[in-house]
Amino acid sequence: MNKKLNKIAVLTSGGDSPGMNAAIRAVVRNAAYSGLKCDGVYRGFQGLIENEFVELGPRDVKNTINRGGTFLKSARSKDFMMKEGREQAFKNLKSRNVDALVVIGGDGTFTGASVFSNEFDMPIIGIPGTIDNDINGTDYTIGYDTALNTVVEAIDKIRDTASSHDRLFLVEVMGRDAGDIALNSGIGAGAEEILIPEENLGIDRLIESLDKSRKTGKTSSIVVVSEGDQIGKNITKVAESIQKNLPEYEVKVTVLGHIQRGGSPSCFDRVLASRLGVGAVDALLEGKSNIMVGIEHKKIVYVPFETAINIKKILDTDLIRVADIVST
Repeated sequence: MNKKLNKIAVLTSGGDSPGMNAAIRAVVRNAAYSGLKCDGVYRGFQGLIENEFVELGPRDVKNTINRGGTFLKSARSKDFMMKEGREQAFKNLKSRNVDALVVIGGDGTFTGASVFSNEFDMPIIGIPGTIDNDINGTDYTIGYDTALNTVVEAIDKIRDTASSHDRLFLVEVMGRDAGDIALNSGIGAGAEEILIPEENLGIDRLIESLDKSRKTGKTSSIVVVSEGDQIGKNITKVAESIQKNLPEYEVKVTVLGHIQRGGSPSCFDRVLASRLGVGAVDALLEGKSNIMVGIEHKKIVYVPFETAINIKKILDTDLIRVADIVST
């Protein structure tokens, strides 16, 4: 055990995701298991600046593993982007005798954490928590599996209406810069077309594909659109273009929005969050810093923040081929 490490703190930052509470729980309980004290920080980096700390022990995190969101709350902090804000955050950590920090969030969180760690030589470990699954260096991020299941369940219900009324539904899902949710939920829900930012399908090809489906006997269709898709940035305009070119379809638009971030985390996300939370404290005990704890091929891995932040995660192109084949 690192003799200099007596107390750690944990916070959540950026967008919330199901499973964050399970990760906090694992951090707190591994800290106690390893003989460390642990503070929780409310409202992310802003809470660091405003000194919003609370002592957390094993019993303080009971009955949290099944809760969505984050009980420590989350916030985006403009003050933390300024050197003065980070200096105040460091002073507050030192006044609480905190030796190291665990941050749960996405690439924005890791960017701020990396700057802070380098400026003040503060050991920091990151845990990837975002429904987009867009962090390089880990196969899965906390919340992604739950969001997928939420989307598939919603699309299944939409398909009932689409089939009953011979309608075409455009369903927008989250994923501004990454198409993982759209691609996997589209395959899982049997979508006829999937629009993702990594692939520029083009409106003409989309219309051609839908027209072909109609002629081969499909009377209803589901098109899953990632919010960052190159032709789906304004899903209403896409719907208008389809309606104009394929008037035989009755086109409807559904934007799932923040429903994808909510709800009780899936078993997969609970287990993943628990493993990553335990792994984060283990990393601190091993003297590691300025890294993200991730999972690859079912094994815990440690990835430098720089690698997680600056290298774009590559979408599984084989899944695109699968989607094309099974939607025929």
